[in-house]
Amino acid sequence: MARPKEFDQGEALDAAIGVFCEHGYAGTSTTMLTSAMKIGRQSLYDTFVDKWQLYCAALRRYGETEIQVHIAALQGGPRAIDGIHRMMARVVQSAHTPCLGVGSVSEFGDSQQQLNAIRAELGHVLSVPLIARIAEAQRDGDVLNEADAKLLAAFLLASVSALRLSARGGADLAELQGLSQLALRALR
Repeated sequence: MARPKEFDQGEALDAAIGVFCEHGYAGTSTTMLTSAMKIGRQSLYDTFVDKWQLYCAALRRYGETEIQVHIAALQGGPRAIDGIHRMMARVVQSAHTPCLGVGSVSEFGDSQQQLNAIRAELGHVLSVPLIARIAEAQRDGDVLNEADAKLLAAFLLASVSALRLSARGGADLAELQGLSQLALRALR
């Protein structure tokens, strides 16, 4: 009879996220993962199959968590534009924490179909409410840019990635705030 797993998979996955965020896929060894996850090598393989499947599971969990926080920020404030500003402010405040989503794009580009599918699915989940909030802000007269709301949402999401990369490259808080304000000005 198989022994039951003696660890919390969610906690272990969160620990793996931290390692992958900091070191990327190629820079992360199985030993680094098992140490951070506080599990044995066999438990890692029994639960997640291999390092690649663990990475994909980590990317999905990380993305789902980040999206929920972004959506909560988007829904904050009495007007749609307030939510958009809150989301961008949240990105600026957390930009110095490595991002697994941006890291996966930086490391793999679009070369891995499994990652592309995860990113496309998660991107859609975030894009839909962001597009809706931008369209609402356009109707309210708070976003004067008449470009398609979908294009404006794509621009803001590209700006989010740029903010995170800038932070990773050493940009300070003041610079990140300035870059965020420039991105938001594109909506006017």
